Amino acid sequence: MNKVLVSICIAGAALAMSSCRSVEKAIPLSSINGEWNIIEINGSKVTSGESRTLPFIAFDTATGRVSGSSGCNRMMGSFDVNAKPGSLELGAMGSTRMMCPDMTTERNVLSALAQVKGYKKAGKDKLYLCNASNRPVITLEKKEADVKLSVLNGEWKVKEVNGEAIPSGMEKQPFITFDVKEKMIHGNAGCNMINGGFETNTNNAKSISFARVVSTMMACPDMETEGKILKAMNEVKSFDVLSGGGIGLYDANNALVLVLEK
Repeated sequence: MNKVLVSICIAGAALAMSSCRSVEKAIPLSSINGEWNIIEINGSKVTSGESRTLPFIAFDTATGRVSGSSGCNRMMGSFDVNAKPGSLELGAMGSTRMMCPDMTTERNVLSALAQVKGYKKAGKDKLYLCNASNRPVITLEKKEADVKLSVLNGEWKVKEVNGEAIPSGMEKQPFITFDVKEKMIHGNAGCNMINGGFETNTNNAKSISFARVVSTMMACPDMETEGKILKAMNEVKSFDVLSGGGIGLYDANNALVLVLEK
């Protein structure tokens, strides 16, 4: 009888240690902040396949926003920043709607994320995301910044705003010049000159927002494009390098609002 009791106690202890939300393994929510590569789903290693894009997820524990890539499309959502340490439940995830040659990885990522109820440490620079049964369904590995702020340095033409191409034949081609060292910008929104600064977040290598941007006050025959560009700049929260080599500027919902090209 004693042997049976000991066996039950050992099994119970092992189960508690493997739990995503066990007291011993609970780590503060701030520990998940930043970008993470998705390296395993339900115990199977993730490969890029034909899409050649590895999935990743980024948590912003200050705002409760989650973003990333499911292997083809960009995804965005939210989570409760007031949840107990070790607990994590993602809200409904939205995404862009591109089609890629291989959508298998994307389907697996989104399916696994829908099951997530908690997290726990999985070794140095690694995390498990676990389901309601406390079983790891996703393994994450801390992502090293693959895009540095310095990539923005220099002059960029504004090619698109909110998915619309900048009209050809404009009297003044909209552009933005970044001085990364001084964190300043200069440019033209299509009619008026713009000047100002930008801010970043040390917890997110791709964060950027424009602050203190001012413009001249000239009136031009067509002010519509300028208005769209200035509005989009006010909404920018992050940047990334696009597959074609340009720069994408994204809003708080991870929607692409501006496309820049050298």
